[in-house]
Amino acid sequence: MEKKNTGTYYLMFISSMVIYGTIGIFRRYIPLSSGLLSFTRGLLGAASLFIFTYRTKGGLKKRLRGIPASKIAVLALCGVILGVNWIFLFEAFNYTTVAIATLCAYFQPIIVILLSPLIFRERLTPLRLGCAGAAIAGMVLLSGAFGQELPPTHSKGVALGLAAALCYATIVILNKKLTGVDGYDRTVIQLGSATLALLPYLLLTKGFSGVQLDGRAVLMLLIVGLVHTGFAYGLYFGSVEHLRAQSVAILSYLDPAVALLVSVTILKEPMSLLSLAGAVLIIGAALCSELFGNK
Repeated sequence: MEKKNTGTYYLMFISSMVIYGTIGIFRRYIPLSSGLLSFTRGLLGAASLFIFTYRTKGGLKKRLRGIPASKIAVLALCGVILGVNWIFLFEAFNYTTVAIATLCAYFQPIIVILLSPLIFRERLTPLRLGCAGAAIAGMVLLSGAFGQELPPTHSKGVALGLAAALCYATIVILNKKLTGVDGYDRTVIQLGSATLALLPYLLLTKGFSGVQLDGRAVLMLLIVGLVHTGFAYGLYFGSVEHLRAQSVAILSYLDPAVALLVSVTILKEPMSLLSLAGAVLIIGAALCSELFGNK
């Protein structure tokens, strides 16, 4: 197989971030509950990635034999939390703008920073503490605490976005303790676990009843499952290990940046100057911490 050059890996990673940033558009036009949408996304994403890894890397069952049961259990737990994370994020889209919901979910690095002294015994440096303070200030601006004209459901959307961030921070912390597991295998296990965990929830809440989708909604649902999950995850894991960690940290924030552009330009959702300032503080603080926090 021909070896890709670095530019190709950058293009793959950037493409995955741009795809992630557009998911809010599709959520707007898929008339499913957040639980059912998350279940379908996990099912389609896991199936497509499983087929991809089977064709390129051989059978998953054979590769799983080399992973200790304790690590598989942690990955399965991450999958369950991932399913809950999706539900919170998709629900946040229902109550506030796509931009604000996504930015709240990207509060995750700050949560990890604040928890790192307790979990990883890492020192909370003045720079990291300052970044956390700036991000919290940005979140206050996004919350509408200063009287911006925002939808009445906005506060609930912010809370759901922060709940998604907390879930994702938990996944990041658990994954930091896992080494020696292929990125594709890790993702297939987590997506599969998320799907299995959501199934009893949907059965208990009658989440499958009354589903009516037209052709456009079905197409968008397939795009979310196959493109935003299977294909985008494939691009991400096919490129991330070939790029510098600093480059990955910077380019990861294309996701909320694209979400903000999509929200304002395509969905025509409002974005006040105070909310924009909050967005800059959150993204800037997280980037600063990623790039300079260890120095």
